[in-house]
Amino acid sequence: MDFILQPWPWYVSGVLIALVMLVLLLVGKRFGMSSNLRTICSMAGAGRASEFFRFDWKSEQWNLIVILGAVIGGFIASNYLMEPNYQIVLNPETVSNLQEMGFNNAGETYLPTELFGIESISNIKVLAILLIGGFLVGFGARYAGGCTSGHAISGLSNLQRPSLIAVIGFFIGGLVMVHLLFPLIF
Repeated sequence: MDFILQPWPWYVSGVLIALVMLVLLLVGKRFGMSSNLRTICSMAGAGRASEFFRFDWKSEQWNLIVILGAVIGGFIASNYLMEPNYQIVLNPETVSNLQEMGFNNAGETYLPTELFGIESISNIKVLAILLIGGFLVGFGARYAGGCTSGHAISGLSNLQRPSLIAVIGFFIGGLVMVHLLFPLIF
């Protein structure tokens, strides 16, 4: 039981991801989270307003199970598969840097309540950051032809050069955000 309650090593989850990708490849399907948003919008009738949403969404319904699985799996993992007193392990220097920026519970929770707590919605700066960030992520996923999971997992496993370029861009963007922009914002 201890194995279940501990984070799994990369070589276990990596093999499981590879097996899922092999099955998807064999049945001719592609994996990605952002494509689910397009499917949901098409199901809701967005095709009446935009050509982008006019496609056979019924052929992509299978991928909606990914969203359901992520929600259910996250719930089960956080409520039933974690030790009650599990400690988040962060580098003390990282915790110190985050606390200097105003994240008081750094190292105690996975998501900072200063950004993701319900009371933070009333802060105009936090709300602006979340809205602008959400727009940029959505625009970037559409412009890149997919999201990080689609390109990094599905695209790279299919040896697609555009996915390699996109993943390199994702990493560069992440490094720029964390090391240059994030300290300026906070």
